[in-house]
Amino acid sequence: MDRTFTLVVNCRSGSYDREAIDAILEHATELGCGATREIRIPDDDCPAPDDLDENELLAIYAGDGTVNATVTGLYGWNGAVLILPGGTMNLLSKRLHGDTDWRTIMERVGTGAARRIRPNIIRTGQGDALAGVMAGPGTSWNEVREAMRDIDMGGIAAGTVAAFGETTGGARIALVDPAVGREEGYPMIEAFPAEQGLDVHAYHADDAGEFIVQLGALVARDFRNGPHDTYGPLERVHLQSDDDAPMGLLLDGEPAPAGPREELAVARCEVDLLATMADG
Repeated sequence: MDRTFTLVVNCRSGSYDREAIDAILEHATELGCGATREIRIPDDDCPAPDDLDENELLAIYAGDGTVNATVTGLYGWNGAVLILPGGTMNLLSKRLHGDTDWRTIMERVGTGAARRIRPNIIRTGQGDALAGVMAGPGTSWNEVREAMRDIDMGGIAAGTVAAFGETTGGARIALVDPAVGREEGYPMIEAFPAEQGLDVHAYHADDAGEFIVQLGALVARDFRNGPHDTYGPLERVHLQSDDDAPMGLLLDGEPAPAGPREELAVARCEVDLLATMADG
């Protein structure tokens, strides 16, 4: 059977780029990837294993949330998924290919410099995260970041006021079982899957100066420049809200319902991903 190159995109995303998508499809043809087709989420359903042939090359050019929905929906498929950097952060693409563009990644695939791997992910009671988990009242800053991406000045102003209040007055999240970090907890905790386990970044803002630094990190669209403590690698950790109220939780940037206590644990991705970086 002839091979097919299938490209999954999110046509409602703020990072949707029609010109880039057309260029990817054209480049796939030039590389001899076979016939091309496009799946446009959410107008089209995410592909299921029964929708695909095992020798089909399925690529995703979208943000972490669309990547999550597509990849987790393909658990059990015997084919392989190519993640291309089509979002804002592109954390999973960077793990697999390094900080490079889609054209370079596809050139590597075309020359046979890709291998199938099943990288570590984070498993929670609310679902899997391939790129990372954010928890705590500080997750409200994510709405400000989204408004900034869409250049929504009203949303930025209103969201900043609300997020500041949540961060200063909301329940803290502590790392327990194992107990690491501040006993009183943090306004925001972020966990990332790595080859040795979970890497945890616990963000704090103890005074006005640190809030200014955190706000500057937000303006730069990178929380990771803000003041934080780091822990790990850990095989698993429990997060506990200090007031027993449900915590804010984001899996790969998408909100998920959560209780006052949530477990994060290392697991293996249940479908093969293509890696083109030597130490992917």
